[in-house]
Amino acid sequence: MAALDLRERIRDIPDFPKPGIVFKDITPLLLDPAAMDYAVRELAGWGRERSVELVVAAEARGFILGAAIARELGVGFVPARKPGKLPHETVSAEYMLEYGVDTLELHADALAHGTRVLVHDDLIATGGTARAVCDLVERLGGVVAGAAFVIELAFLSGRGKLAELDFHALVTYDDG
Repeated sequence: MAALDLRERIRDIPDFPKPGIVFKDITPLLLDPAAMDYAVRELAGWGRERSVELVVAAEARGFILGAAIARELGVGFVPARKPGKLPHETVSAEYMLEYGVDTLELHADALAHGTRVLVHDDLIATGGTARAVCDLVERLGGVVAGAAFVIELAFLSGRGKLAELDFHALVTYDDG
């Protein structure tokens, strides 16, 4: 299956979660076992080349493939959660979304100093979520080995917030 085929399994939902936003829905991709397997294998293969030891993914859609990528790599998985969702001591980072402000947290003991981490989310738009996850990993002493996404909305310039990082997206949209 060619990477371009994944675009056919991503649908646009206009005006969600608010007017003017076109939501990229990966549900059709998740409903297609071959497409989901392809996405996981491609993202894991890219991570394997960077010798990652852990996958950290953002709530909530990042969890879907993030845990599968970690399993494919044979490494651990760390969820970056919304405030109040983790039961132990946490560190947090606030970030801007294309439609508001949000916060993510990691357990303070989620990774050891020097651990090579693959940051994953289903989509990168303005880059705020991914930057927050990277900042949390680095605050805990981890090394962000790369950031990998199913979708990049290049017209929102999120890649710029991760300019120093090795970056990968399976599908790129150059305009809205």
